[in-house]
Amino acid sequence: MSFTAIIQQVVEIFNISILIFAVFIMSSYLILGLISIRSLREYLRNNEFINYNVLLSSENSPSLSLIAPAYNEGKTIEENIQSLLSLNYSNYEVIIVNDGSKDNSMEIMIKTYHLEIDPDFQFPPHLKAKEIKGIYRSKNPAYKKLIVVDKINGGKSDALNMGINISSKPYIVCIDVDCIIEKDALLKMAKPFMENINGRVIATGGVIRIANSCKISNGRLVEVNVPETFIPRIQVIEYLRAFLLGRMAWAKLDGLLLISGAFGMFDKQIVIESGGYDHNTVGEDMELVMRMRRYMIETNQKYIVSYIPDPLCWTEAPDNFSILRRQRSRWTRGTMESLWKHRIMFLNPRYKLLGLLSFPYWLIFEYFAPLIEFFGLIVTLLFFAFGLINLKFFCLLLLFVYSFAIMVSTLALLTEEYTFHQYPKIKHYFQLLLVAIIEPFYYHPFLVYSALKGNWEKIKGIKTWGDMTRGGFTKK
Repeated sequence: MSFTAIIQQVVEIFNISILIFAVFIMSSYLILGLISIRSLREYLRNNEFINYNVLLSSENSPSLSLIAPAYNEGKTIEENIQSLLSLNYSNYEVIIVNDGSKDNSMEIMIKTYHLEIDPDFQFPPHLKAKEIKGIYRSKNPAYKKLIVVDKINGGKSDALNMGINISSKPYIVCIDVDCIIEKDALLKMAKPFMENINGRVIATGGVIRIANSCKISNGRLVEVNVPETFIPRIQVIEYLRAFLLGRMAWAKLDGLLLISGAFGMFDKQIVIESGGYDHNTVGEDMELVMRMRRYMIETNQKYIVSYIPDPLCWTEAPDNFSILRRQRSRWTRGTMESLWKHRIMFLNPRYKLLGLLSFPYWLIFEYFAPLIEFFGLIVTLLFFAFGLINLKFFCLLLLFVYSFAIMVSTLALLTEEYTFHQYPKIKHYFQLLLVAIIEPFYYHPFLVYSALKGNWEKIKGIKTWGDMTRGGFTKK
């Protein structure tokens, strides 16, 4: 076989491989989307006539400890705590863990909520964490639910573990302090813990939405708007796809590997028995869920990881590429660390669908996909340079992938419209559709770059989070 024939065969194999990969990944997105839509319809039908006020007064409602690590959150800390203290729930406490903030977070909390050190506060050291500077309670009875822990900086995992030690309730809700929680969020999150009889509910996840440009009053979201700037606006589409068309399906299949660190409820006993949050990863939310699921399987206990599709939690998304890059490269490092630490699950039938489907999916489509895209781009450019690419085939493939990307984003928007309808104005959907059309050419390449950066940072041994500067919410 001549050298030219070999080259042509290599190019043909490359083209077919790219086509197969594209079809494979698009088919998986479509299947997951259809499963999610069916599950959403089932969820809405089953919960249409539920009176959550009954749960509010029920003696069987689980007691909760809300744990919110805070690091340099001075711009939003007052509204965030107010939001947490005013939730519709009968038996809960709020634990704010100030993880060595360098700004005025502690001063704001002490002044606003009339805090003073409680020298008699005792707690069991279930989980290892950095030293505490002081534990504060409020002198004002209106804030009796609030506990503020001031500690040496140790990272988010360390702060969460200290919050778990401090907590006095059997269930914990781990949240990002910069989030705004819907008033009935705890009622909806607690419901699965009260009703499932097929196994012990060890965790419940909720949907995260983007709060940029939304109006906040007294810690409550009072007006939902589409973000005014491009980067947060395009993240609305991204989050809709991830939460409505992705995680809903994995929850239905019992293959959910991730509950967002921004808002999740857990069985404290199982968290402690599993070892708490890992200090050695920046993907502590994913790693904990994987470890809890492994623990339940390896100890032969029946369990359930539930998921609530209601828009319960609103967070401020990064509004510039610098902060967004740090966030996404950190997500890549966290995914790498979690998958590597639990690599025993890969294609292991002992872990059932988790090992045979969920883990391979995350490995290929969440971790390897950006690397494959980058490699494919480099090879394609080389083929172009040497005149080896079939231009017609390439253009058709590009159009195929682009059209599918727009279809998935449109499907996510339609699903949002016909389920929770959070954006009341028709112009909101046109604004979101416009950025969806731009996304594949402008935003997606940046995500690929961020993933590559995350791989490089992992190789260099970088373990820090990086500063996530907040702009603050729009007040009404």
